[in-house]
Amino acid sequence: MNEASGTGVSRTEVQVDGEAASYLTAGRDGPVVLLLHGTYWSRVWLPVLGRLAQAGLRPVAVDLPGLGRSGGELTPETATVPALADWITRFASALKISGPIAVAGHDIGGAIAQHLLARDLLEVRRLALVNSVAYDSWPAPHVARFRDPAVAAAVTADGLLAARRQAVASALADAATEQLIAEYLDPWTNPRVRRSWLAMAGAADNRYTLDLVPALRRSTTPKLLIWGEDDSFEKVEYAEKFALEIPRTTLVRIPRADHIPTENAPGQIAKALADFFTT
Repeated sequence: MNEASGTGVSRTEVQVDGEAASYLTAGRDGPVVLLLHGTYWSRVWLPVLGRLAQAGLRPVAVDLPGLGRSGGELTPETATVPALADWITRFASALKISGPIAVAGHDIGGAIAQHLLARDLLEVRRLALVNSVAYDSWPAPHVARFRDPAVAAAVTADGLLAARRQAVASALADAATEQLIAEYLDPWTNPRVRRSWLAMAGAADNRYTLDLVPALRRSTTPKLLIWGEDDSFEKVEYAEKFALEIPRTTLVRIPRADHIPTENAPGQIAKALADFFTT
């Protein structure tokens, strides 16, 4: 698997809380765009990184602790959205990122991004959400079932990999190939990552987005929603509601795309993100 495919994309790491925080990046001197994943990993952003760098930006797609290529291991306490948002602030500090920053979030990474903005944890100058969790849209049933400690304790390595394979194949929609599915599944072959993912699934709770709604309604920060229209869990209706209720929000719909639209329409999404973040 070549994670560095794409123009000038590379993987590197920085120490956060004594563990390696791994991230994909491209470009050198442009404004930083912090890209957050949710129940997948930084691989969801790979198709757009090179194009964002070509637009003069410096995208940084980090793997949350215990997930993807990062070290450490999540627990039910450290896997909550507020705890992960706090970790992101420490990651930004480790990279010496200061001042206004652009942030994009996918899936639960979108909840983390909303938390960063609504709770003023970072100076977020622009916020983009891609098939993000919002309001009470989450956790999806295939994730929520692992909130039951008995289910999480009983699942085998093969059982979890099979469940994730089914979810990944559905989320990739027409982009799904055996090679791409295998790339997405690769981190879950590590027992530590499987345990971290189960902790994240167990900590998934829609109160972490519902509680932010009043602050988001007061926010004047520009916001962009990019949505694969065929997502059956993070439905486009949630994006429509967000765009209607939250100030300064624009919605870009991606037809014939599911939960990971970056794989279905990378050029269109990269252009939308680049135009938004360079305005």
